[in-house]
Amino acid sequence: MLGKLARQHDPNVLVGFDHADDAGVYQIAPDQALVQTVDFFTPIVDDPYTFGQIAATNSLSDVYAMGGRPLTALALVCFPEKADLEILERILAGGLSKMIEAGCTVIGGHSIRDEETKFGYSVTGMIHPKKVLANAGAKPGDALILTKALGTGVISTAIKKGKAEPAWIDAAVHSMTTLNKTAVEVITTGYVGTAAPGCPPERSSGKGQRLTANNGFSVHAMTDVTGFGLIGHAREMALASNVSLNISASAVPFLEGALECVRAGFIPGGLKNNRDFAECLVEYHDEIPSDVKALLFDPQTAGGLLISTPHGAPLITALHDVGVPAVHIGEVLPQQKPRIRISL
Repeated sequence: MLGKLARQHDPNVLVGFDHADDAGVYQIAPDQALVQTVDFFTPIVDDPYTFGQIAATNSLSDVYAMGGRPLTALALVCFPEKADLEILERILAGGLSKMIEAGCTVIGGHSIRDEETKFGYSVTGMIHPKKVLANAGAKPGDALILTKALGTGVISTAIKKGKAEPAWIDAAVHSMTTLNKTAVEVITTGYVGTAAPGCPPERSSGKGQRLTANNGFSVHAMTDVTGFGLIGHAREMALASNVSLNISASAVPFLEGALECVRAGFIPGGLKNNRDFAECLVEYHDEIPSDVKALLFDPQTAGGLLISTPHGAPLITALHDVGVPAVHIGEVLPQQKPRIRISL
């Protein structure tokens, strides 16, 4: 709908909504730009504290996806008038725990009465204007890296229907409450457990471990895999970069229970919508199973990063060294038809 409105022309807007990127970027000084995003949704787990953690992790993700450092957050709350306020307190406490982990300060928010609980944050971060990692810029020959397994959408649907196994829930919750902070520290600075160069030392999470001989790894494009699923966000990267992508289905990681959920019919509406929207650009190898095809469109909550880089092997090694389960899932190709090929 934004695309139907009159365009604003501001030279300080480095990233707007033209390419459906993860966050907006607005330059405020020669060496400083704001990264701004907002996200909120209804509960996807029963425990209020865990829901707050998931909502915060998801809201922070878009700042990380641009290569930015979260600074401040404003809470967005919709809560039933007659509901127990202790539930809301637990939601807010869960969210705050993840904001503290991210080094992001909650400075306020806004609430309204609503029949259905909704929670999230508007997050503002910082980045150097010349170090923005947009979804445009992928180059032929790049490796495609994914940092989290897929399946939170179908598992969340199984949870709502009371059919999810405890192990499935644990795997999904762990994924949805894991910040992309460590991965971005490795990518942008070559360090982990420390602030980016030039950032205030009080935001450092520790002494820091040097992982590269330079200031990070070369990354041409990056996005996080969230509501549009892997294929939806891959589509955005391919179109914004004027390239095609090859994704190896056998290399894509899935959460425990994700395939079982698809086979049992726990398909969220978002998965169907994603497939209707983006599958026209996809060509599959004849032997790709139908359940695997479905999961490639599964809408993720607080999903991982999709990275286009010429340094695939060393980056994966560095990510593994700090506990990020990154996987090489494909390659960037010159623009051709199909725009996205799913191979074995």
